[in-house]
Amino acid sequence: MKVLITGFDPFGGEKVNPAYEAVKRLDDTIEGAEIVKVEIPTVFKKSIVELEKAIEAERPDIVICVGQAGGRYDITVERVAINMDDARIKDNEGNEPIDERIFNDGENAYFASIPIKKIVKGIQDARIPASVSNSAGTFVCNHIMYGLLYLIDKKYPNIRGGFIHVPFLPEQVVDKKDMPSMSIDNITKALKTAIEKTVKE
Repeated sequence: MKVLITGFDPFGGEKVNPAYEAVKRLDDTIEGAEIVKVEIPTVFKKSIVELEKAIEAERPDIVICVGQAGGRYDITVERVAINMDDARIKDNEGNEPIDERIFNDGENAYFASIPIKKIVKGIQDARIPASVSNSAGTFVCNHIMYGLLYLIDKKYPNIRGGFIHVPFLPEQVVDKKDMPSMSIDNITKALKTAIEKTVKE
């Protein structure tokens, strides 16, 4: 069993991205599964290209992509990705697509194939706030989730895939009034739990 887990590089003026910071801290083996960790650029199109390169190289059984959702209080396990890019800010290479389909031959939406509610319950049982989310937004997080599920639909039907959003780290909100955050230890623990629940499914 092999799990590919990805996190984005920093974007939007931030110095760190809690997604990849937490991914880096995961053990190399969880529940007997090999854990492969990859950093993905916060760039439309290129992020999906890099993800597919990693899938081709590693041939994982499970792929979980992780991204930052500044402003959210808890770990949010995404249910659905939509076939739409609608950027409110530029990505890390200056792209700002507005109302653009991600893949013209893709479905309007794809649903995660990881056990989202079991993951949420497992994280909550670990005394960490978590919930199911029904919107991954329309920035690069939704883009990569949609891209992953599109690739599964078109090329890799035996892979299970999904996306998890994580809050800011405390050091990111020092100058942001009334903005929630979560410790890197809790984010890492939550991701470990997500992997455990998916591997056991």
